[in-house]
Amino acid sequence: MTLENFKKEKIEAMKRKDKDAVSALNVIITKTMALTIEKRSVGEEVTEADINTLLQKAEKELCEEREGFIKANREENVISLTNQIEVIKKYLPQLLSEEEIKAIIETLEDKTLPSVMKHFKQNYQGKADMRLVNAIAKSFN
Repeated sequence: MTLENFKKEKIEAMKRKDKDAVSALNVIITKTMALTIEKRSVGEEVTEADINTLLQKAEKELCEEREGFIKANREENVISLTNQIEVIKKYLPQLLSEEEIKAIIETLEDKTLPSVMKHFKQNYQGKADMRLVNAIAKSFN
């Protein structure tokens, strides 16, 4: 997804009067614009992996915020944040399953933990849960 796509999605959400989607998309747009400026200042372009990482961070932040509202018994805020998290999840790629990760590790020549982690970080950034990759890689050693 590009910044322009997120802006179009926001316009559609505004037409539907979906306040939670608009809020989630505002967060994504703001973070994407900041990342674009940051990348351009060093002569780089924003990649799909950068966007996926940004979306994962935004989802994690909203989940943490929701936990605080759950503890404070603020049900209306919990519902709103849950809806916003669902909006962000729509844009996240499907993560690799445990079986897929195992199959990839089995094809690697060097199955040491640092080598496996480096391979997944370079080739599957944002497409694999790195904690799961770490746990599976440790089982190979």
